[in-house]
Amino acid sequence: MSATTRCDVAVVGGGPAGLAVAIGCAQRGREVIVLDQAAWPIDKACGEGVMPEGCRALGELGVLSGIDPAERAPIEGIRYLRADGLCVEAPLPAPGGLAVRRTALSAALSERARAAGAQLSGDEPALRVERADGCARLVTRRRVVEARYVVGADGLGSRVRRSLGWDAPPSGARRLGLRQHFRCAPWSSFVEVHLGDGVEAYVTPAGPRRVGVAFLWDGDRLEGRVSAERLVRRFPALAERVAGAPADSTPRGSGPLERASSRLYDDRFVLVGDAAGYIDAITGEGISLALVGAAALSAALDAALRGGGADPRAALAALAAYEREFRRAFFRYALATRAVLFVARRPRLRDGLLSTFAVAPGLLRGAVAAVLRPR
Repeated sequence: MSATTRCDVAVVGGGPAGLAVAIGCAQRGREVIVLDQAAWPIDKACGEGVMPEGCRALGELGVLSGIDPAERAPIEGIRYLRADGLCVEAPLPAPGGLAVRRTALSAALSERARAAGAQLSGDEPALRVERADGCARLVTRRRVVEARYVVGADGLGSRVRRSLGWDAPPSGARRLGLRQHFRCAPWSSFVEVHLGDGVEAYVTPAGPRRVGVAFLWDGDRLEGRVSAERLVRRFPALAERVAGAPADSTPRGSGPLERASSRLYDDRFVLVGDAAGYIDAITGEGISLALVGAAALSAALDAALRGGGADPRAALAALAAYEREFRRAFFRYALATRAVLFVARRPRLRDGLLSTFAVAPGLLRGAVAAVLRPR
């Protein structure tokens, strides 16, 4: 193992949350190292829709202009389709949404992080985290990284959260997801939600010549082997749309989706993004929530570091401010997500609501605006 590397902030996990924290801290002049077990650009199972608040956050980070136009498409609204042909839709609040291939978002964020001065080290997983006098320590196969603060941004199955003993039991059902891309021109600038028996399909335009389809379901609702091909066949209208279109990615799965943490921070460690808590992808807010949390954490870490450790109470107060901001955003997300999940699991209630929205579309427009309008 090589000599010890020292920095202000070490980030474990190079997804949107971790890279956004790195950008925010590096822009404030902090020494930042980001470690990930993969090399950038990083792919993962993701619906690839960025809601209005997330688009605003990407703009503030200076990332939007760096996303390859061939890997992105605007999202103008959301459309729900029932098996009997009923269709209801509503526009997204301004500034609208963005569909972006996950690898393209990763490439743009990682490039921006490097330009801001952050050090990115891929293919270097953190094997364990430790506490030391005056710092936190990460151990990898290559070296030891000592940092004033370690940020756990390593996703649903966060090793940092687990190592710290901060895992908390989830309260909901075991939900799973699978994503597949198809090489064909998008037929809509709306996210389409195809509703089935125990499973939903979310169709997103992921560029001028690509659509992404993400499937979500309760783990106990589908029997037998699950595959993208089998799931597509459960939605005849969707199957007709993508018939003959070649697959444009390797299917990727994720789950269980719901994760919880018993705490967010202490004097050396802090969690952000999915590692801090997650419920479900059904409202499409995961990336936006991660970016909002990352912005608050970057400011909090800068405040905590500013005193040079002379006032530990002030540092903890800065991280407490981050927790309040995260909890506020998470509460809004959790309220909407659990409400939509409640309806989705009750077909009669779901179908009745869709019928109501069909004759009173203003109700759906109001609901979408209330959930997805930027603060």
